[in-house]
Amino acid sequence: MLQEILDGLGRDRAAGHGSPERLVNACADVVEVTGAGIMLMVDNEPRGSLGGSDDAIRIVEELQFTLGEGPCVDTYRSGRPVLEPRLANPEVARWPEFSRAAVNAGILAIFGFPLQIGAIRIGALDLYCDRPGDLRPQQYTDALVMADVVVNAVLELQAGAPRGLLGSELQPGANIRMIVHQASGMLSAQLEIPIHDALSRLRAYAYAESTPINDVARAVVGRQLRIEGEVPDGRD
Repeated sequence: MLQEILDGLGRDRAAGHGSPERLVNACADVVEVTGAGIMLMVDNEPRGSLGGSDDAIRIVEELQFTLGEGPCVDTYRSGRPVLEPRLANPEVARWPEFSRAAVNAGILAIFGFPLQIGAIRIGALDLYCDRPGDLRPQQYTDALVMADVVVNAVLELQAGAPRGLLGSELQPGANIRMIVHQASGMLSAQLEIPIHDALSRLRAYAYAESTPINDVARAVVGRQLRIEGEVPDGRD
């Protein structure tokens, strides 16, 4: 099955039909997991999703962007796979806020694989299961193969883009995140704090208000919301 799917993706690319949706679905099918998502990252921060196979993985990627924690973030920073086969009852609680919300979304095991070429990291492949349990050895091997496939697909999607711009198929996810970074810049200027601290302030506000960070960012950019002083973290 793996070779058939790889051949199909290759034919798609040759015909000029590289589809992010087909790519994430192929990742889930090959590794035989419930769902998959592809997160692009730069400088330790998620910058956009190339796609998700279902609503649950889209929730996962939104959570990781809002909270700044999760397997995608950890695997990008470490350059190594991050595996959590029992998200509801982990041996070590690594992501308390992320885990609670992800389990509520039906995700009981989650696995992150780095997307990298040499020393350059471009993001992470997220895979999840709706039941707890480790990946089988063959699943693990197939996940590594698909991570390489995703890297090559991203490089091909970017290859024809003008210098300094994203390829057209990479733009939608990045455009969603662009508003967050624009809002961070505005907040940084208003509060005279570094950009990283401004992004943390946005995340804290979104978490405390149980509002998607994209919506908070749009309100800041549209001058419908002004965040001042300390933001309650809402974690009591």
